[in-house]
Amino acid sequence: MAKVFGRWPIGVCSWSFHEPLETVAHLMKELGVEHIHLAVGPALSGDSRKWMATVRSFGWTITSTMIGFGHEDYSTLETIRLTGGIVPDDHWDTDRELVARAVEVTRELKVPFLSFHAGFLDQRDPARARTFATRMKTLADCAQAAGVKLLLETGQETAEDLAAFLRSLNHPAVRVNFDPANMILYGKGKPVDAAKVLAPWISHIHVKDAKAAAVPGSWGTETPWGDGEVGGVAFLKALDAVGFNGALAIEREGGTGRMQDVRKALDRCVGAG
Repeated sequence: MAKVFGRWPIGVCSWSFHEPLETVAHLMKELGVEHIHLAVGPALSGDSRKWMATVRSFGWTITSTMIGFGHEDYSTLETIRLTGGIVPDDHWDTDRELVARAVEVTRELKVPFLSFHAGFLDQRDPARARTFATRMKTLADCAQAAGVKLLLETGQETAEDLAAFLRSLNHPAVRVNFDPANMILYGKGKPVDAAKVLAPWISHIHVKDAKAAAVPGSWGTETPWGDGEVGGVAFLKALDAVGFNGALAIEREGGTGRMQDVRKALDRCVGAG
């Protein structure tokens, strides 16, 4: 089993490879990892029983499941602000049902966490902020009833704003999947500092790197782990210092050599500890 700092299991995000599950399983064997952050969208749009039987046959340790929302538009920072997560009113009923079904799949797979991008926390409009909090509580109550915790993805707001929201929500079924690259891609702060702020809620980590945008208000650029501005070793040491006790999953959403980039991230993380 691949571990970082001798205790954190490290695996991959299933969607990093853009391949069928059978191919992902083969690539994981090549990498020598058995932990996976698993996208469960296929179970919600097809034969869920067959899909879950296939997943179980691989013998993976699933550290978290993940879902995305079909209405999200990542073209620009502004489009994702408007369309991301559970923010759009026109999609709330569908999104609520999607999350509920994903929670059930997560429960059946005996996985502790379900992650997703909940959308931007916009405190400029108090009414919208209250609606967002109410929606999150509805989803968290559903997850808690199933013995599942929801992981909010970092990056779309500053660590301080997310921490303030989590304190206000104060729900035991809401935690954080910390993605250090997202802090840079969205221009929301330094990952090492953010990890210290969000330490009480961090339950899962994405190993992903990025460089900041040259023009403020535009997307940064994702890079292989260790080639960007996260500061890989310093970030891992910051997690160690705050007592992180969870799993790491390598995510690679850009580039043309994803397998090579995932292997590089694995080698660099394991070598760091």
